[in-house]
Amino acid sequence: MNEFLFIVVPYVCLTTFVVGHVWRYRYDKFGWTTRSSQLYESRLLRIGSPLFHFGMLGVVGGHVIGLLVPQSWTNAVGISEHTYHVVAVAGGLLAGVAALVGMVILIYRRRTVGPVFSATTRMDKVMYAFLAIVITLGMWNTIAGSIMTIGGEYNYREGVSVWYRSFLAFQPDASLMAQAPLGFQLHALFAFGLFALWPFTRLVHVFSAPVGYLTRPYIVYRTRDEQLGSHRPRRGWDRISP
Repeated sequence: MNEFLFIVVPYVCLTTFVVGHVWRYRYDKFGWTTRSSQLYESRLLRIGSPLFHFGMLGVVGGHVIGLLVPQSWTNAVGISEHTYHVVAVAGGLLAGVAALVGMVILIYRRRTVGPVFSATTRMDKVMYAFLAIVITLGMWNTIAGSIMTIGGEYNYREGVSVWYRSFLAFQPDASLMAQAPLGFQLHALFAFGLFALWPFTRLVHVFSAPVGYLTRPYIVYRTRDEQLGSHRPRRGWDRISP
């Protein structure tokens, strides 16, 4: 059972994540959008959207550090386990609360504003449910996991994180997740479920960031077509004949 839950299911979800995005891009390019509803309501959106998106950036950053950076590396640079977990709890809770509050505002807006609610699909509703569960479980694990780590009962950096790195290396060890507390197991399973849903919801817009705006000039000048007319184009320093 452990092999099915912590090896088969995650790989099936990630395969769906990759293949689903390829399929969606090839056959539903016009649907590859957030289906923005700012036109219908902007007051709540101006509050909820930044809270949610910046909170999620912090959540993702925390997971990258917690799952991909081995404990031996932080020990090598002089960061003690106590310091690491204090920072993890403070930063994780701050980011989690921001993301959760922002999502509650966005869901409230989507439920109470008629045109916005009409534009909400069933898959979006399922996605919001999974996302809320994943964030809530993550916040719980941040608190409970750190308390258990300080008490010497369980250190997720020696269990869940090692399993995740072995999973990415295609050498998964299901026993590492089997020994983890139930909260960590549920968090991982619901997170992979969210990855499986990802290609079929509005979350695809994450991969459509307007990177070109970073190098685009502030003002775009249009040059004159030299083929128009029979006169040679006048240079800026040429005199204008009276």
